[in-house]
Amino acid sequence: MKTMIYSAIALILSASALTACSSDDGVTGDPARNWAGTTNAFTPTDEQGFGTYYMPAIGRVGDPMPFYDKKAGDFKVLYLQEFDNNMSHRFHPIWGVSTKDGASYQSLGEVLPYGSNDYVQDAALGTGCAYYDEANGLYYIYYTGHNGNCQYREVVMRATSTDFKTWTKDELWALNGPDYGYSANDFRDPQIFVADDGLYRMVISTYPKNGGDPQFAEFKSSDLKNWEHVGPFKMIWDRMLECPDIFKMGDYWYLVYSQSFRASWSRKVKYMFADSWEALKDCFNNGPKWPADGPLWREGNLDTRAFYAGKTASNGTDRFIWGWTPYRSGADIHEKNINVGAGDGNEPNWSGALVCHKLIQHADGMLSMGAVPAMAAKYGKPQEVKVMASNGYDNGKLSGDDAYVLYSRLGTCNHISFKVTTSNNWDKFGVSFVRSTDPDYYYTLVVNPEEENARKVNFEQEGYRIKTNDQGEEEKVYGKGFIEGADGYGFYRPENNEYNIDIYTDNSVLVMYINDIVCCTHRIYGIQKNCWSINNYGGNITISDLKISQQ
Repeated sequence: MKTMIYSAIALILSASALTACSSDDGVTGDPARNWAGTTNAFTPTDEQGFGTYYMPAIGRVGDPMPFYDKKAGDFKVLYLQEFDNNMSHRFHPIWGVSTKDGASYQSLGEVLPYGSNDYVQDAALGTGCAYYDEANGLYYIYYTGHNGNCQYREVVMRATSTDFKTWTKDELWALNGPDYGYSANDFRDPQIFVADDGLYRMVISTYPKNGGDPQFAEFKSSDLKNWEHVGPFKMIWDRMLECPDIFKMGDYWYLVYSQSFRASWSRKVKYMFADSWEALKDCFNNGPKWPADGPLWREGNLDTRAFYAGKTASNGTDRFIWGWTPYRSGADIHEKNINVGAGDGNEPNWSGALVCHKLIQHADGMLSMGAVPAMAAKYGKPQEVKVMASNGYDNGKLSGDDAYVLYSRLGTCNHISFKVTTSNNWDKFGVSFVRSTDPDYYYTLVVNPEEENARKVNFEQEGYRIKTNDQGEEEKVYGKGFIEGADGYGFYRPENNEYNIDIYTDNSVLVMYINDIVCCTHRIYGIQKNCWSINNYGGNITISDLKISQQ
């Protein structure tokens, strides 16, 4: 029965998940009404399955495991498939998609199922990696087998395939943490790469067997089959670093990791780098060698808290990074303030939509993220931009407190590009979504001056609603302001005070890029088919080169 159910799911996913976006810029409703000429609030719903920031029609994307398949000439992005009705012990089968460019996807359906009963080691599957052994024509998936009913709650397991379609689990092989002095409960997220010496290395997230601070366990192999223990190296900040990804890019070695999902304030995708693999390990063992000239809160961060479990793959030309942006609990965005609450305790939920960025390496070795090249071409239908309302706006200039310009309704999938030039080193501006001329909340990415030369993009709830108090009187209830569960991204103020901004949206997923140094991923429900604005908070800014295109 299970096989039949999942086969049906795969067919639904393949049929509907990849056709989500449309160029419809109207609002569902009375066909006789001129929706394009209105500015009142509308409550849209996400379509089943996203086309650009991929989400299956049923369920959601968990930790991605990308690799470049040289044999097929495409990227395969495996992921943990999350359902709302997971069983108590058996969950997270590995599903997958393929892509040539990181902007459009073809579903592979279920790639590796979870175990057959509640008592096998891989009753539930956890994060791992895929690798192709070109010499032997053999694909490997190394993954985490998770089961609290077993002697070891987590072990590293593997499966092989000659065609990436039919997989055989190696029932006689496993890496058990206690055999090498590591934890029986946390021994997971294996990642394989080739080190400076030409040998395969595997790095695993774990703890010491008898307790203590978390560690990485390192193994090596010459054939991808037999693994020799090398030893542990530390994790910084005494926190579990999940989903490690190790690669060489240019002259530097990088370790990208997701700092523990359970450590809320620091829950981000981060990185360290050095000029060799051994030097990189030394950064963790003897103190992080952070980039020396960055603001403290920027060092090693790659995005906001709305992008997690990021791992990379390269086709030899571009290196892309895939992670997931979380969904938010609730259905009625206007009554439950779903864009404020993020999940239990206002923390992000686990799993969501698959988001891909291009990794950009700067001359000093630091990394940032930009749009994948295929995105601009995919969003290739220019749209008319109309000013619907404004305050303090005159021919591209915004002046004074609470100045704004409100633009016409967006479609389901949008590419917004423009340049903001500030008049001085302290001007503050923002971009708002789900905005209307009604008394209502809206959601803003605020470029905030933390210092004269330091900026941080914050996610804020602005606006107000009219509510009746206990005395029967109407009063304004203002938005919450800064949303802690989303946090932000810090960067240097551009020397010329010019901010070249590109924003891509797909249903409720939004990514904003600034000057190829800032990447902010967010989940904002209600973007599609509502108006949006650019705002100024005192001082003066100039808006130029504004364009909108859709699919």
